Amino acid sequence: MPITLQRHGPIAEIVFAHPPVNAFDTKLWAQIPPLIAEAGGDEAIGCVLIRAEGRGFCGGVDIKEMQANPERIVELNRYNFDTALSIRACPIPVVSALHGYVIGGGVNIAGASDALIAADDAYFSLPEIDRGAMGGASFMLRMLPLHMVRAAFLTGGRVTAAQAHRVGAIHELVPAAQLLAAARDFAGIIAAKSRTALRLAKEAMNGLESRDPALGYRFEQGLTLEMYMHEDSQKARDAFVKRRNPETPPLDPIR
Repeated sequence: MPITLQRHGPIAEIVFAHPPVNAFDTKLWAQIPPLIAEAGGDEAIGCVLIRAEGRGFCGGVDIKEMQANPERIVELNRYNFDTALSIRACPIPVVSALHGYVIGGGVNIAGASDALIAADDAYFSLPEIDRGAMGGASFMLRMLPLHMVRAAFLTGGRVTAAQAHRVGAIHELVPAAQLLAAARDFAGIIAAKSRTALRLAKEAMNGLESRDPALGYRFEQGLTLEMYMHEDSQKARDAFVKRRNPETPPLDPIR
C-alpha cells in the first residue's frame, strides 16, 4: 500500500511508500486526510508521526497526471488543501520525520506539522515556478524566514535541513540512519502526556498564530488555478515530463 496507518502503542504512524519518489496523484492525496482524522480521533493515540520509506519524504504531486489530465487541478487542489488542513486541525500533535527531498505538497505536510525531526540529507523545495503552478509558500512561511522563502520560491531552489535547523524550523537534525529512532523517541515523549492537555495545548498554539496558513494556502491555490489556465503552464509540465528521468526526484538542480 502506498500510504498506510500503523499503530505503535500511543503513536500512530502514517507511512508513505510509493516508489520511485513518493509523488502522489489525486487519488493518493485523497487518502491522506481520512487517515489523519482516523489517527487523531483515536483516544488511545497521543501523537501522529508522518514518515516515509524510500529515497525521499515526498515528491509532491504527480506532474505526469497533471500533464495528461489538467482538468483535475481543482480536485487535486482540494485534496492538497484538505491534507494540510487535516494536519493543522488534528486534535493531537503531528510530527513529521523528514529525509531526502521534501518537495511541493511535502512542504505543506511539513509546514502544517507541529514539530519536525529531519535527517541531515533532507531538503525543502518548491519547484512550482518551473512546473506551471503556484502554492506551498504559505506553509513554508510557517517554518522559515520571509526572504529565505521568497528566494526559494522564486528560483525553485532548495533549502537544506541544516539551514532550516539553524533558523529553528527543525527540532532535531540527525544522521539518516538514526531518523526513525529519533522521531519515535520524540513522538513518544509527546504521546506519554495527557491527551486532554495535548489537545488544549495544540488548540492554544493554533489560536496564537498571527495568521492562518490554511487561508494563505487557499489564496495561493486560486493563483495556481489561474496559472494552470495559461498556456505556459502546460508547456512547463510537458517539458518537465519529457526531460525527467523517472528514477530521480521531481526537482531541477540547485541554481
